Amino acid sequence: MDSIIVTGNGPLSGQIPIAGAKNACLTLMPATLLSDEPLTLTNAPRLSDIRTMTDLLGSLGAEVASLQGGKVLALSSHDLNNHTADYDIVRKMRASILVLGPMLARDGHAVVSLPGGCAIGARPVDLHLRALESLGAEMDLRDGYVHAKAPAGGLRGGVIEFPFPSVGATENALMAATLAKGTTVIKRAAREPEIVDLADCLRKMGAQIEGDGTDTITVQGVDRLGGATHPVVTDRIELGTYMLAPAICGGEVELLGGRRDLLAAFCDKLDEAGVDVTETEAGLSVRRRSDHISAVDVATEPFPGFPTDLQAQMMALLCTADGVSNLEETIFENRFMHAPELMRMGARIDVHGGSAKVTGVERLKGAPVMATDLRASVSLILAGLAAEGDTKVSRVYHLDRGYEHVVRKLRGVGAQIERVVGQ
Repeated sequence: MDSIIVTGNGPLSGQIPIAGAKNACLTLMPATLLSDEPLTLTNAPRLSDIRTMTDLLGSLGAEVASLQGGKVLALSSHDLNNHTADYDIVRKMRASILVLGPMLARDGHAVVSLPGGCAIGARPVDLHLRALESLGAEMDLRDGYVHAKAPAGGLRGGVIEFPFPSVGATENALMAATLAKGTTVIKRAAREPEIVDLADCLRKMGAQIEGDGTDTITVQGVDRLGGATHPVVTDRIELGTYMLAPAICGGEVELLGGRRDLLAAFCDKLDEAGVDVTETEAGLSVRRRSDHISAVDVATEPFPGFPTDLQAQMMALLCTADGVSNLEETIFENRFMHAPELMRMGARIDVHGGSAKVTGVERLKGAPVMATDLRASVSLILAGLAAEGDTKVSRVYHLDRGYEHVVRKLRGVGAQIERVVGQ
């Protein structure tokens, strides 16, 4: 099993290119199931999760060609020959559930295994199922599979009201509604940039959608969707992660393709902590204002609030801040598993349920640590950048699901980091 070894070696300097968003691409790829015409995605990230979605779509009869070294995906679903998403593929990634809505809308039936993914909480799929039931679908859960069937004549428009915003459920409902008969109104919809990106792509395919980016989305169903070419939006989580690198260990780094509007709440917290974020012609430039970081309080919230997917990385920054910081996790109930690993490096962290108190220390010390999930793995790498000595991060297969060439990108700005195969 591979590991990554990081040696703290001072300030960083240079540029890091930011890839297309994993979470956006994993949503855009199933949109091919809505049409028998080609869908081409540019600016695609090169990640193991993308390969998993490629395998899943291929098992359904879709064709996915990876071009230009994986940065372009050419998809076609002109000849679907299977409507069952098997457990062996779906168990690897929660985003697999996003094939349910499109298959149900286009062909009227689908069988999808209950999904897997990172162990960061229950994350039930009941919101997805209730949303599709609001469009007339019949759902039957048995033997670990969702058996879904549309009424005669196909899905029909309706009112979907979520008890709280859910990105995945909003995406599934939005895709299904594009081919439903009549008007669908999605209330308390998620507002994330990935939702807007999906809606933009669906409109290029001929969908009639209004209100994306707000908490109420209205969809007027159409008879069919066509093909399109669409660039995947910048990955705001990769962006935020690399913004924290110079914040943690000093220096100045420019994030190519970065956009402040994707991370406004996060940028505000960095400013409060003593980190400058400046817009440039090519993206964003990040540097801390002094040798010290100020303690700040953070509460994760749905967009446009502070992203839950940056909580672990922010904790790494606050481990050496002046004073006491409080982090409140409101999205996932089991997302502080990185805290004990940071404590192995000398961090002072006290976790109580969904809250963590972080008392800053002068310096972290390198130690052998173990990644527990995707974002936790990169938080340990960030901590290692500022630690004294070597930090060995094990179980880094999580990292490959969400970060493209992390070693190469950090080494390019001066980090002392290497990947060791089989250790």
